[in-house]
Amino acid sequence: MGTDINILPIQEWFHTEKEPLVIAGPCSAESREQMLTTARGIKAISKVHIFRAGVWKPRTRPGEFDGVGEEGLSWLRDVKEETGLMVATEVAEPRHVELAQKYGVDVLWIGARTVVNPFSVQAIADALQGMDIPVMVKNPLNPDLKLWIGAIERVYASGINRIIAIHRGFHYFEKSPFRNAPMWEIPIELKRIAPDLPIIVDPSHICGRRDLLQSISQKALDLEMDGLVIESHYKPEIAVTDAAQQIKPEDLKQLLEALIIRDRKGDIDFQHKLEELRTEIDKLDGELLQILAKRMEIIDEIGEYKKDNDITILQMKRWAGIMEDRLSIGTHLGLDADNLKHLLELIHKESITRQTQIFRNKK
Repeated sequence: MGTDINILPIQEWFHTEKEPLVIAGPCSAESREQMLTTARGIKAISKVHIFRAGVWKPRTRPGEFDGVGEEGLSWLRDVKEETGLMVATEVAEPRHVELAQKYGVDVLWIGARTVVNPFSVQAIADALQGMDIPVMVKNPLNPDLKLWIGAIERVYASGINRIIAIHRGFHYFEKSPFRNAPMWEIPIELKRIAPDLPIIVDPSHICGRRDLLQSISQKALDLEMDGLVIESHYKPEIAVTDAAQQIKPEDLKQLLEALIIRDRKGDIDFQHKLEELRTEIDKLDGELLQILAKRMEIIDEIGEYKKDNDITILQMKRWAGIMEDRLSIGTHLGLDADNLKHLLELIHKESITRQTQIFRNKK
């Protein structure tokens, strides 16, 4: 995926001009009253473009609330007729696509649990054949960029050229303040690979709690993401699903008004200064690569020397000493300890790989 994919500019679909696209609404459609009451509050927020609600909810275990089904689509239609807002819902199988079209849903999205299964995505893509409707594709639960790209490509191959990627974070086993780890490097890489593909961020599912929404929403815009999906419920405390991460429409309004929309390019003087600094970065990167290449040459010499003297490749005492010393120096210089540790581990892994190859090749 890259230059060969032709996605229509998002501003042409939703007339957002320079504003980020904002999608808001409850996690789940629960009742007609809940939908309309929430939608009226959201309609009063000029920065919101689309109302969202899930009518089918893929759940981990049987017996949990899995959505109201087709009846919820009629409530979405009522929201659309009363407020004039465009409406969006999740589809997880071909029948959902057909029903959503029947009730006049404006935008569809494919959820994280569905994206993990290429067979399911392909079945939905087949159902989309011949339709002209925007489709949003969430990242899979696990941090697999190829899987995410594959789902987007399947939708595109069905003839849909209004596609948005939704970054909703990734399942993470380590302790974290977030429900799903942001792992910003993944959507940033997707943006590099497919610069014309709009990417919007779902702070609600990344955070899992209301108090983190503001900072993650701002971070998304600072990283040049194209919009936000924020869950809003007129009474979050009684929400059937994801109550902790939903906010009232009036709180959503305050959140959006507090966001700083930064200029992506700046004026001529800014561009000149930025180019000067980037040139310096390019020079330093070149020097870093030369140093790294020289380091690997010495690693190869060490590998040859170990092989000739029948010494094992892995020297744990030496490696532990390197880690302790480099981390001490790096943190003193202001480098992040976790990132530095990860970098050192990658370099060490490459060193072991090269020495292993030397041992295999030399008789």
